[in-house]
Amino acid sequence: MPEPGSKKYDVRRAHERKEAERSGAGKHAAEEAAEKLQADPHWRSGGPRTERGRGPKGERPEHAGRTGRNVRGGKGSDGTEDTGNTG
Repeated sequence: MPEPGSKKYDVRRAHERKEAERSGAGKHAAEEAAEKLQADPHWRSGGPRTERGRGPKGERPEHAGRTGRNVRGGKGSDGTEDTGNTG
């Protein structure tokens, strides 16, 4: 399935833009062609295909509640001892 940014998608968008220009749409033809393609589920992006494509692990939706702190203790980034106690 073609996705935005792929060669097949770009060719299809160029054809849509040319068709819109010929019909008199003028300078807004590119936006109209893109909107038309994005409305069709066949041409919509399927999202990231790999774990890496989903972004940094700490910023993914399933990690939203985590702070990224060292939970087990040890040295923190500032070199001080981190016992995990907050009080």
